[in-house]
Amino acid sequence: MISGHMTTSSRRMASSRLLNVVGILALVGVAFTVWLGLWITPNAEYFGNLVRLLYIHPPMAWVAFIAYGMAFLSSLLYLWPRTRDLRLDRLAGASAEVGVVFTGLTLATGSIWGRPTWGVWWTWDPLLTATALLFVLYLGYLALRRVPGERETVARRSAIAALVAFVDVPIVYFSVSWWRSLHQPPTVDLSGRHLYVHGSMAWTLLLGFVSFTLAYVWLTARRYRLAALSDREAEEGLSRAIDERRAEAESFV
Repeated sequence: MISGHMTTSSRRMASSRLLNVVGILALVGVAFTVWLGLWITPNAEYFGNLVRLLYIHPPMAWVAFIAYGMAFLSSLLYLWPRTRDLRLDRLAGASAEVGVVFTGLTLATGSIWGRPTWGVWWTWDPLLTATALLFVLYLGYLALRRVPGERETVARRSAIAALVAFVDVPIVYFSVSWWRSLHQPPTVDLSGRHLYVHGSMAWTLLLGFVSFTLAYVWLTARRYRLAALSDREAEEGLSRAIDERRAEAESFV
């Protein structure tokens, strides 16, 4: 028993150290991305200094896609009877929460880009509209997770909501190609494997993608741990309440 407990503790310590390393790498990477983007990379021919938003705006959108993809996969696995585990539900909730944060940041940086480029902070462009809808859908998903109910019931209905909300993710990505849009084509076209920036700009953008992905991993892992502690506290509180009621019943016998 002692050996098993020590092994579990050692694994937790190793996991914490690894997570700390990921967090440090993410922080350093984001800092270097900002430094390179603001002071090292050249201005763009058409967008001038405004191009410097390029190094954080697409990576933020990328992280949102990763987060919602992970929430979708975790929810799908939770609904499958053979893989049903509340840990998957916690992962889906944690990932979606991080995704909502980065979707909000994507909308904010997009508005900053749009004001000097299009002359307005916001326009009902297909991409912007679909992204705003995505933000609202996952806010609704997070709100649904807060509705009281049995733990398994909450997890099941949340998983279904995550699957429904994910339908908007491919719509957001392909909206620029499907409809005439004010928004320029994607900087990185995954379908055609095209990269529309080169040299130091490309390397800085790549660093931004890697750094923000590491930030996603760190934030999701931290949020997952908080959710696990909350579940454990709720279970212990329920067990304590049951024991108290049982003791009260026995006192009357």
